[in-house]
Amino acid sequence: MVVGTKLDQLMTEVRSCRVCETELPLGPNPILRAKRSAKILIIGQAPGTKVHKSGIPWNDPSGKRLREWMSIDDEIFYNPRKIAIIPMGFCYPGKGKSGDLPPRIECAELWHRKLLMHMTNIKLTLLIGKYAQDYYLSDSKHYSGGTVSETVNNWKKFGPNYFPLPHPSPRNTLWLRKNSWFKSKTIPQLRKKVRNALRN
Repeated sequence: MVVGTKLDQLMTEVRSCRVCETELPLGPNPILRAKRSAKILIIGQAPGTKVHKSGIPWNDPSGKRLREWMSIDDEIFYNPRKIAIIPMGFCYPGKGKSGDLPPRIECAELWHRKLLMHMTNIKLTLLIGKYAQDYYLSDSKHYSGGTVSETVNNWKKFGPNYFPLPHPSPRNTLWLRKNSWFKSKTIPQLRKKVRNALRN
């Protein structure tokens, strides 16, 4: 049995996960995409209500902005043979006082390592938001666990494989205005790394 088939079977198992069923306000609906040939891995937070209903990751204004940052179209973004999407939490976690609740911690602990074992062609991993950055950069001597602004501004220290990003949510529009360096300096470098990863 080839590794690709094993990954497909694992994905089926993940999509059948019901570990947090009683804690999820809209019920379980694990949303992720991956193929063994994928060159770019996107690790965000967790699906929102729109994505939960559609079953399509990043099918919302945040996803539109992310694709603009990456300078790729929907066809490339949603091709799991090129781009894998594995969030920190696979299901919609519910609403909190100031937005959605944090992603459930069970997902990454149960599934991430198993999934990544099969994804040996990843050239670039985008860590979107503090939850992904805390989880994947915690062992780096360059990671202070500080603000997302600090981590994103120091993206070069986490290369060549990791590229930290702020969340592209419309809620972060003010952050983008205050941190003009992100658009002028970071996004061009992100687009370059995305092109190179997809080319290799």
